[in-house]
Amino acid sequence: MVSLGGAALLLAAGGCATSPAPIAERWVEARPLGRELATFRPPRETAAASPAPAIEEPGAMLGLRQALALALARNPELAAFSWDVRIGEARMLQAGLRPNPEVGLGVENILGTGDFRAAREAQTTLQLSQLVELGGKRVERMKEAELARDLAGWDYETRRIEVLARTAEAFVEVLTLQRHLELADESVRLAENVARTVAERVAAAKTFVVEKTKADVALASAQLERDQTQRALSAARQRLASNWGTTQAGFERVEGNLENLEPIPPQEQLLARLAQNPELARWATELLQREAALRVEKSRATPDLSIVGGYRRLPDLAGASGPNNDSLLVGVSIPWPLHHRNQGAIREAGYRVAKATEEQRAAELRVKTELAQAWQQLAAAAAEVEALKTKILPGAQETFQTLSQYYRDGRLSYLEVLDAQRTYFGAQEQYFRALRGYHTAVIAIERLIGERLSPDANQP
Repeated sequence: MVSLGGAALLLAAGGCATSPAPIAERWVEARPLGRELATFRPPRETAAASPAPAIEEPGAMLGLRQALALALARNPELAAFSWDVRIGEARMLQAGLRPNPEVGLGVENILGTGDFRAAREAQTTLQLSQLVELGGKRVERMKEAELARDLAGWDYETRRIEVLARTAEAFVEVLTLQRHLELADESVRLAENVARTVAERVAAAKTFVVEKTKADVALASAQLERDQTQRALSAARQRLASNWGTTQAGFERVEGNLENLEPIPPQEQLLARLAQNPELARWATELLQREAALRVEKSRATPDLSIVGGYRRLPDLAGASGPNNDSLLVGVSIPWPLHHRNQGAIREAGYRVAKATEEQRAAELRVKTELAQAWQQLAAAAAEVEALKTKILPGAQETFQTLSQYYRDGRLSYLEVLDAQRTYFGAQEQYFRALRGYHTAVIAIERLIGERLSPDANQP
């Protein structure tokens, strides 16, 4: 009887169990910026990391698109964020599970004294209990878990945009330093030519020996600056390669044109495009998730119901040698919410909803401020590039060439030529810095608006 009764109770409980519904895979829709490039997605079937998508390693020459593709596919920080989406899916699965039934076995009236010695008066009870959640706890818990998964997707998308921007900035840095190195090489060549000319003039007694000393010092200074630029370029190449998880740069040079400039859109148009910003777009989901968390806490204020069923085996009341007696047990219990009604957790969740509204306003203000600053930097860099290209550089170059010819003709001192040379190369360095500032500002704006500054914009 014990076996039959227990089996009946277990079968009845098993019939009430339901298998959890499969969790549909859903990622936040990628922003237009870099959407066409593949990103790392962890597998759903196993917790083991899968290999990154196959992307051709850079050879001697590296382009911006290839650098961005490598970063999205292999950046370790981005891969780590992608697992948060899978973690959210696992929490959704857990949130949808019902409480397990509990099985208990108890024996009473044993090992006592008198009639209760040994187990002659023993009563055996097999009991099965099931917690029944009330107040919509499971439904609200599932909704909150789903929104938390979506928030993880937004965080992943935010990090994806950041990886794109950081990689592009590192690419522009390498491209700029390559131009600086070319300029430094040219400066060394000019210094060598001038040093030879001065040496010839000194040998011919056409100038003072001190000018040869000045020329040698200028040459040594140019060589030192070239070496420093070379080291800075090597460090920048390594920083660029670190975006796709390697400490050694497999490429020798990057390929691009810093002088690809586009018209600057009005600031008002850019502000209207902030809807693509993932940091702002996530707040709609954030508010829903915190409201769902509030509903979860409110549902916990409703006590849960416990249903108990069991089978009891009783000894023969007439004598120890008589047959046993059997009975069934049925019970219901529910907590009495006299003191604990989850008041504190409900209030905390409400405060978090109110806090989210203020945090959203703060995020909007911060993003709009960053956009305004980036736009101002872009406008200033574009104006500086235009002035240097059309006015300062041509004048400095012409002055340097004219004074160099005058010096060769013996009409000027070397000091005047050296000053003109420094002005010319200083203007070129300023030009490259302005170009880098322009592209850095463009990258900052594109990160904020989540798309290209112009659909037809040329990349550096």
